[in-house]
Amino acid sequence: MFIPLHDANSLKYIKVQYVTIGLIIVNVAVWLITGMIASQTFSDETVVGLGYIPAVVFDYAELEPGLVLVPENYTYITYSFIHTDFVHLATNMLFLWVFGDNVEDALGHLRFLIFYLACAAAGAFLHGIAQPASEAPLIGASGAVSGVVAAYLLLHPKVRVWVLVFFRIPLPLPAAVPLLLWVAQQFYMLAVEPDGGVSWGAHVGGILAGAVLLLILRRRDVPLFDRTVVTPKAVRHKEAIPTEQADRPAASSAPPIHWGR
Repeated sequence: MFIPLHDANSLKYIKVQYVTIGLIIVNVAVWLITGMIASQTFSDETVVGLGYIPAVVFDYAELEPGLVLVPENYTYITYSFIHTDFVHLATNMLFLWVFGDNVEDALGHLRFLIFYLACAAAGAFLHGIAQPASEAPLIGASGAVSGVVAAYLLLHPKVRVWVLVFFRIPLPLPAAVPLLLWVAQQFYMLAVEPDGGVSWGAHVGGILAGAVLLLILRRRDVPLFDRTVVTPKAVRHKEAIPTEQADRPAASSAPPIHWGR
């Protein structure tokens, strides 16, 4: 539908989006190892061993011992770092790069990492609910990135984002326009194609988790929907007066009274 290119949305609380950059580096490094350097056999074994397989998690099937790389519950997270297709990797990382920094800014570094991983797990969980007997491994950061998109939509719907519409037309649009359309598309596709080649369930799970977790984890003074936090005049006036003066009785402007004897 669209590809985000850039948003003019500066950071307000942090100087550098360390976690966002770190996640991109890890995803690219894993892809370089498993998708480029390693043999096809190693790549396939990584997909099976680290991918999220609903049938295995819900005990409809069992992996051969030689293919098990981590405990099955760990795959709620590990699947999100595996990509075998460069386009899939690049698209996810571009979404994360454009929208992740401002979400990290609103949450803080550690809480953003928790947020990201929780959205990945929620995406896997809903994918499993939609296709509990599926033996196909789920891989890719789409569930986690969907949570980031949902959080950005709640935080900055009015910010203009440059997007490439239908991979051809660059347009500056308020974030609410492309992101609401994108979110609606995920829910629609889950309804009409729940077991297709794309895991719409993972996307929707990430979206729902991202929206809820943002409300819980964001900094207390971070507003939603690009609203401006207005400080009441009385509070601003008091803050403008130094403490030692604010606690001191004001000098009277009336003329002195001379008492007669």
